[in-house]
Amino acid sequence: MFRRVVFLGRKAGEERQTVDMSPSPGDEASSPQDSKATSGLASVFKGLAGAAKLTKSPPAPVQSSGASINAQIAERLSATPNILRGMSPQHSESFELLKNGSMNERVSAANALRHTVADYSLNSVLDIWYAAKDLVDSANPRATRHSGWELLRECVKHASSTDLERNEYFQTISAAANPEDFHLQLAALVDLTNHGRNLSGFDYDVFPLLSRWLEEAFDAVRAARGVAKKQGSRKGKSLVTGEDTNFAELFGFITDVIKFNFNVADDDAAELLIDKLLDICMNTSVEEDLQACIGVMDAIVTFGVIPANKLKSCVHVLCSIHCLVPNLQKDAWHTISILCRSHDGHTTVRLLLDVLASLPENADKKKEVVREVRGALSVLTKLVSKSFEKGYPSVPYALLVDGLSTVVKGTSAWKIHLDILKLTNALFCDSQGNINNMLLDEDWAPVFDVVATCAGTVVAALAKAENSTESLLIPGEPESAESMLAGELVRLIRRLEVILSDEPSTAVQKQEGVPLDQVDIISQKPEGGQMEQHNTLVQRQDCIIFFTKIHCALPDSAAILVLEYFKKFRCCSPSDPFWETNLNLVLDAFLADRKRSSDVRLRALQAFTEVYDMIELLNDQFEPDFIPELVKRLLADVAGETDIVLLQEVVSFAVAVASIASFSLFCYVVDMLHSIIGNSRFCSPTSSSLSPTPEPPSTQHSKSITSQTPSNVAARGYVQMFLRVLNHDAVKSARLFRILVSIAESSQSETDARITAMQLLFRLRADWADRIFVTAHTETSSLASSLYRTEESIARKSAEEASYAGRTSRSETAGSARSSRGVSLGQGQLQDRGYPFRSASGSKFATGTYQQLWIASDADALPEAPSQVASTVLCRGTSSGIAETENLGQTAVLDTRIWLDAILNMLRQGCDWEVYSFILIYLPSQLSNHAVFRDAIPQLRELRGTICEQIKMNNFQEPPTVFGLRRADVAIGLFHTLTMILSYHQYFQKAEEDEIVRAFVHGIATWERSAKCCIHALTICCHELPSSTGKALVTILQKMAQIITQPHVAMHILEFLACLSRLPSLYANFREDEYRIVFGICFRYLQYVRGRKQTARISSISDASATPAGEAPSNPNASDDLPQYVYTLAYHVILFWFLALKLPDRANHVGWIAKNLFTDVDGPQVSDEQAQLTIDFMQRVTYADVDESAADPLFTADRFGEILKKRWLIGNSIVTIEQATATGWAQITKRQPSGTSSYTIRELFRPPPAHQRPMNETTTNSVLPNHLLVQLLSSMPQGNDQSRPIPLPDDDVVNRAIKMFDHNSTVDGHKVGVIYIGENQTTESEILANISGSGDYVEFLNGLGTLTKLKGATFNTQGLDRQYDTDGQYTFCWRDRVTEIVFHVTTQMPTNLDHDPQCTLKKRHIGNDFVNIIFNDSGLPFKFDTFPSEFNYVNIVISPESRASFVATRQRTPKDVEESFYKVRVMSKPGFPEISPASETKIVSLRALPDFIRLLALNASVFSLVWAHREGGEHVSPWRNRLREIKRLRERYGPKVTAQGPTPSPPGTALGHGPTPALSTAAQLEAARSGNTVRDSFSSLRRSSVATFFTASSEQTSHRSSMLSTATTDNTEIMTANGVDSLVDSIDFSKWSA
Repeated sequence: MFRRVVFLGRKAGEERQTVDMSPSPGDEASSPQDSKATSGLASVFKGLAGAAKLTKSPPAPVQSSGASINAQIAERLSATPNILRGMSPQHSESFELLKNGSMNERVSAANALRHTVADYSLNSVLDIWYAAKDLVDSANPRATRHSGWELLRECVKHASSTDLERNEYFQTISAAANPEDFHLQLAALVDLTNHGRNLSGFDYDVFPLLSRWLEEAFDAVRAARGVAKKQGSRKGKSLVTGEDTNFAELFGFITDVIKFNFNVADDDAAELLIDKLLDICMNTSVEEDLQACIGVMDAIVTFGVIPANKLKSCVHVLCSIHCLVPNLQKDAWHTISILCRSHDGHTTVRLLLDVLASLPENADKKKEVVREVRGALSVLTKLVSKSFEKGYPSVPYALLVDGLSTVVKGTSAWKIHLDILKLTNALFCDSQGNINNMLLDEDWAPVFDVVATCAGTVVAALAKAENSTESLLIPGEPESAESMLAGELVRLIRRLEVILSDEPSTAVQKQEGVPLDQVDIISQKPEGGQMEQHNTLVQRQDCIIFFTKIHCALPDSAAILVLEYFKKFRCCSPSDPFWETNLNLVLDAFLADRKRSSDVRLRALQAFTEVYDMIELLNDQFEPDFIPELVKRLLADVAGETDIVLLQEVVSFAVAVASIASFSLFCYVVDMLHSIIGNSRFCSPTSSSLSPTPEPPSTQHSKSITSQTPSNVAARGYVQMFLRVLNHDAVKSARLFRILVSIAESSQSETDARITAMQLLFRLRADWADRIFVTAHTETSSLASSLYRTEESIARKSAEEASYAGRTSRSETAGSARSSRGVSLGQGQLQDRGYPFRSASGSKFATGTYQQLWIASDADALPEAPSQVASTVLCRGTSSGIAETENLGQTAVLDTRIWLDAILNMLRQGCDWEVYSFILIYLPSQLSNHAVFRDAIPQLRELRGTICEQIKMNNFQEPPTVFGLRRADVAIGLFHTLTMILSYHQYFQKAEEDEIVRAFVHGIATWERSAKCCIHALTICCHELPSSTGKALVTILQKMAQIITQPHVAMHILEFLACLSRLPSLYANFREDEYRIVFGICFRYLQYVRGRKQTARISSISDASATPAGEAPSNPNASDDLPQYVYTLAYHVILFWFLALKLPDRANHVGWIAKNLFTDVDGPQVSDEQAQLTIDFMQRVTYADVDESAADPLFTADRFGEILKKRWLIGNSIVTIEQATATGWAQITKRQPSGTSSYTIRELFRPPPAHQRPMNETTTNSVLPNHLLVQLLSSMPQGNDQSRPIPLPDDDVVNRAIKMFDHNSTVDGHKVGVIYIGENQTTESEILANISGSGDYVEFLNGLGTLTKLKGATFNTQGLDRQYDTDGQYTFCWRDRVTEIVFHVTTQMPTNLDHDPQCTLKKRHIGNDFVNIIFNDSGLPFKFDTFPSEFNYVNIVISPESRASFVATRQRTPKDVEESFYKVRVMSKPGFPEISPASETKIVSLRALPDFIRLLALNASVFSLVWAHREGGEHVSPWRNRLREIKRLRERYGPKVTAQGPTPSPPGTALGHGPTPALSTAAQLEAARSGNTVRDSFSSLRRSSVATFFTASSEQTSHRSSMLSTATTDNTEIMTANGVDSLVDSIDFSKWSA
């Protein structure tokens, strides 16, 4: 039986090596071969467990001997008659030698005769053969035998041989012979039968002979191979021996005989031959042997028939070869296919199925059984795939399935299981890509059960390992049992996917790790009409059930099909009888399997959530603990989840459940989410903002959400949960609040989780009733931009870096190196080292390369939009004595103190920069809501102390330099926070208030970039902390004097001084030298601007002189609008502070002010309109604090008689004298640019003495207007024509000029809209429809101005009707000695919604106002475009720090109103410069609010006027218009004087748009040289004391600042030092008026 274990592994097409089969002694040599064992086909089956390789036939000649036939030859010779007749003498001699000669002579004679045998008669041939017959005796030498056999071959070819002679030859050939002569023996038989065609004479003896020879030849070849193996043939170098050749030729001859004469073989002969063939197959391990046997059986099947009792054996062997020998599979199938298409086809199928159905016990231990089963399965697979072809027998589905079931129950051999899977694949996808017809109407469940059993090994392996099916199919890896099983299983699954899919052509996709040869078939589109009905597939459920059984092996696409089926048919719904099983499958097989893709797990989660929702609706039908247990089952292992996408959905579901669940279940959910944070902390203890590979900030915010940590997902869940329970469950809210605080505070938490927690915590607010809500708007964009936390600032920074990189590249090319202040974004990315971060104490706490994790945005900061309604169950308060139980009342308190404590700890101890910067940006906004921290006064005081200390000691946290940030940027954030803290000053002691002010003073000069925000904060301090500010005021002014020449802070300093001038209580104790500090700040700025202007002018002249003809010189000194505003503001500050002087002290400052107004710091004299107007105004107020006077309307001819009027130009004034000629009464009106004064005087005539004689006939006095003028001016020298009065004619031209002059107001007029927005109002129409406001609004209006009646008003009402009350009866106005503001208050304007529903009459006013004050009580953020207009440049938005409802605002007590605070923010039109101390939100008390807002509105209106005229020309104030009218009259009626050199002349405009005096280029250059000798730098001046700088010493030397600014005026006059005394003396009226 089976004696060897050999695996047949030869590749198809391998060629055999052959050698010459000459019968020489050399044939005995052996050749190397590589076989390990030879034992036949049985070894093939034994080789299922692995054994020796299949080899080619090896050489091993075997020496053998046969029985002597000499006796037979002697007998023949004695009986032979004389045959010499007819032969040639030579041949006769040879014949004699053949008979009687010696052995050598006989051999020679035989060789001679064999060439002529054909020429003799039959008898002669027979005689020759009989004479030579004994030569083939096995005892003879090889050469002798060879000669005998060769002679025999010639003899048998004789055509005239009868059957008797042929039989004689056959008997000789079939007799036993020397084995070495077998090839000659076979050749003789071949020749005798003419290659099997002619068997006459021995018809029935051939097949038994062939059977015997077949057995003997196989034994001989096996022996030869064994010898070759013992002699150790070289591996892989096998040689073909003579025995192999003989064996092959014998098979060929047998095939020929069968082909031509199989009909002569009876059943016994055929059975014997088949037995020998089968025996060879079972005992050989050489592919050629098997192939030869197959060829013989193929001939039998083709030209005959296999005996019935041998059919089964033949089928089994052929099937086994088909299965086990890949190289012979085609040959075996050819024979089997012929057999199947013959009359034995159905019998063959039955035999195959019987193999499966009759599986014995312990089949795994019987190799022959395994072989037969595998062979049957292999052929059945082929048959199934060929079922569509004609002629093949059908395979009964039921019998096939029963057989397969029997097999899988009886054996666990993986190779059998593999073959079953291949068969199943053939069933579902034949070679045409179609489902086998036998399956169409059958139940697929049995076959799927079989497949599920076969796939058990793969499923078990996948269930234990953390890998997927595809991981078993890695190309290039050695195939294992699991991988081969998995490959076939995947093919089947893919095919079923195609069948189940609605779109078969797109359902199959090549998966990673699946070889192409495994998916090429299933990826074919189905042909025919079978798949057209895929939507009505009745076996769909069978497929799904099968998928569920092998769920571990399902690819994601198949898993999705299962889940979709479950969803479509509600398999997990309680209406399904197996819903719990199905739900368990969804949870365990798909959702809990972390090898699955996110898509599959998300679908599983969706299926679970849908079931949960349904169960929740039917809660009363389930056990009380069913739903909680279901939730707990889902969240049981959530801590280890790493799929961020799925984790987000799980957390989202948990949030939805916990939000409405009982408190116990809520606590479980909360605790499980907290385990995620704990687990993530354990896995990644370091901050996520530290990374070895930094990314540019511009690309960091386009990252996928999967880049977040699991901790952040949990934190977002907490935030989402808080938002949902805030208005419903106070206890849950309070617990979530504490958890979020702990996350934000803990340095062990992931940074992104801390940021997420703070996104909510910093948005917590409380309304007027202390009810908690979450705001969606934080108003932090400006501060965030300064720290590069907005998209716009990052883009701007990147553009700057790109520009800098280009400049650096060009500089390096030129060979020059540049250094950069700070480290840029791009530079930071090129650094090899990490950047140190320092804690509040200054020590390093982390080193690494930094990445931004967040940007400031209110759009997506929270997981969902918060409710705008304040919580009705959660209030701000302390949590002492409160426990978390379900039996608490409906309301609870939120202890915000713990949050402020956490912030305080982070600021003190230092933290990750991501967290620290978040605090810097968002803390000021939250502090602006007083209600949320009203109980946290101790924490606020500690926070104030911490910030002040860190600013003072400069030990706050340092930013990572990779972003180009500096300590000043951090300081700015701290100053903003301190600005908000100062609004809590009512809780601070006086020393604490002083420390706040000192901190701001410290920031003015310590960090250049922080000066602006500190100045703005000090503006608030002036209103809120007047005592502390007044104490530090001199220091403040001195520091401001040091930095006034810095363009970016000059405007803010001057605005601060303008504000300060209106708060006299702060400087009530100022001394004269302290006042001069304020004036000196203004002078210093003016002189700086003049110096820059002069430098630019000289540079322009120099460039023009060097410009070639035909080229237009550039204009480098064109000014923009902002410096014009600042330049004008400087003069206004001088006026305001001059008025602030006590009346007796004003004259003492006139000379010093005049000198600095008209004398540059370098000596040359300057003059411009603004300076002239300032002196003009000072003349009017130096000795009087009175209002403007007006002409007496009763000074008429009816009362005073004849009145004569005369006008003169005297200096920059128009003097009109109206003289009553008879009574001595006169009225003098002096029109100056800054105002008009009228005086009524009388010259009291004494009665003449009696002895006086009249000069003429009239006895009454008669006086002309000229008389009074001469009397008043007669003491003044009139030698200079320029100083003499210029008479004006009394004509229409002068009258019109005077009228135009009087038309210009004596104050700057401004209009400002005031709009009230009620609760929840957002649209323009509903806002303008308001006719009243809150009590705070009314209080604010009363402080903003004076209620003034409009009808009959004599002042400029700025467009409000003064006749018919169409714009209301009253409005609020405000005026001082310099400015006047008319407020367009919409609530005081008539409202008629029936005739004007859009309130266009109101809109026409506020729509044309440059500045509007928005009193926003809506509780919503104000949008700048709420009132669309081309002219609204600035909106000053006032909002209560704690929002209140409409009813609440009317129920507040006077104390509440008095203690209320408001947020103020100036919003500007896009492109409009930042001009206000409230450009960042500030907090102001209602007490100080009106004054502060009025100041903001006034400054904004002044600037808006400048801005509005930026394209069409400069804005000219009324004073300047009046001055220009006077100058025009002078030019028309004054003396014409030719200028002699650079003498003073009236300037044009103060801002550079007027005509410039004609100066030669040489004169200008000379003037420039005299000034440039000392105009080097203001750096030393900035360090000098203010008192030294403002001394009157003529020897003082100062330097101009080299810092850049924008030019302001083109017509500033430059005078030489020669005229200093004369000019100042002529202007300084205090010298002669004192």
